[in-house]
Amino acid sequence: MLRSPLRVSDDHLRFGGWGVHYAWVIVLLAATMWMISSSFRFAAVVLVPHLQDPVDGFGWSKWAIAIAFSLQWVISAVMSPVLGGLGERYGVRPILVLGAVLFLAGMVLCGYMTSLWQFYLYFGILLGIAMTVFQVPLVSSVTVWFRTNLGAAMGGMQALQSLGTVIMIPLIAVLFAGVGLSWTFWIPGIAGGVLLLLMIPPFFNEPAQAKMRPYGAAIGELVVPVQRDEETKIRNQVFFGEARRTHAFWNLIGIHFWGCMGHNVFIVFLVAMAQDVGVSASLAVASFVTLQSSSMIARFAVPIVADHIGAKNVMKVCFSLQVLPPILLLVTQDPWAFFVFAALFGIGSGGEVPLFPIINRQYFGRAPIGAVYGWEMLGNGFGMAIGPILGGLLLDFVSFQSAILMSIAFSAIGLISVVLLPATTRVLTPDWERLLPQAVRSSSSS
Repeated sequence: MLRSPLRVSDDHLRFGGWGVHYAWVIVLLAATMWMISSSFRFAAVVLVPHLQDPVDGFGWSKWAIAIAFSLQWVISAVMSPVLGGLGERYGVRPILVLGAVLFLAGMVLCGYMTSLWQFYLYFGILLGIAMTVFQVPLVSSVTVWFRTNLGAAMGGMQALQSLGTVIMIPLIAVLFAGVGLSWTFWIPGIAGGVLLLLMIPPFFNEPAQAKMRPYGAAIGELVVPVQRDEETKIRNQVFFGEARRTHAFWNLIGIHFWGCMGHNVFIVFLVAMAQDVGVSASLAVASFVTLQSSSMIARFAVPIVADHIGAKNVMKVCFSLQVLPPILLLVTQDPWAFFVFAALFGIGSGGEVPLFPIINRQYFGRAPIGAVYGWEMLGNGFGMAIGPILGGLLLDFVSFQSAILMSIAFSAIGLISVVLLPATTRVLTPDWERLLPQAVRSSSSS
């Protein structure tokens, strides 16, 4: 049977004489949860030189350390399609609770680690699962709250996530210098875990759960709740089957893979690479802050631009900014070169990531894209995992230049793949609901 519409309550929160649509509250909640859960993943790279130190640290090699970061991304790759599908079927709230508990446990346990296998288990696996929870299901859930201005919503989320990393980098340095390695994990872990749990209750899976319309919906539009039952399973399976028939579905997975293979070499090792060629520790960290800051700006601006001129065109620019700036570091390793590289490369690597939810909506319309996005994150996860492992091996056993050339090659393959994408001016699966039984079609296609 067709789902019954709900009586709509006010879509806005009222503050004096003006109101804010609750969709923007959802964006703020999701962005903050994402920021808390993921910022330590990237900011922890400033600890790499300490973990390498055989006297004051653990004496681990770059390659051994890279495995822990890579484990996070392998876990993300494997779990993304699963969590994306579970979020669409059962709602994202129960999964968020699991993620918050795992984040809290992983961070606390990291403070007790003394062996490499513990680093892999606590940092790589437990935090990897937690961070995936606060990415794939969460981002997919936010998209259903918007009919218009999805680019601004995604940009706000991505920018706040990057801002968290920018803030966390000096915080980790201060904590490590002041209270040691254990409390560097415990303080943000306990505070962040508690905040995550507190933000879950006001986060609604969809507008209908709160008896609201999506942002940009027509005033008279009926609010029909998503049924998370057998009908939902049928809808998801039929659409996913149609999406897989498109070239873009498979190409987007590959694009995410090649792009992440290219840029995660620098995200994990930029600080260590700069110090290895004689740049001071403070300037090396500052160059990484520069990369994250330009990434933050790009994460906010790029989705908004993509909403207006098409995600494919913007994606070509972003990949070009991952191919060209590393060439500068092959020419010179002066400190200023690292800053110029970081500013430009940050735009490319930061701008690439938030384009995927936008291009999914442009290619697939209002279809259930959680599983599609999850499969794209499969490419993301394996790319982010393999890139640092290969880069660490090259840095340890070959040369600084070889790691840079590897990054350029992978990003160039991604750029070629972007060029081969179809235009975003038309939906690729406009008639997928025609394949559904009449009873589970939406009202617009019945």
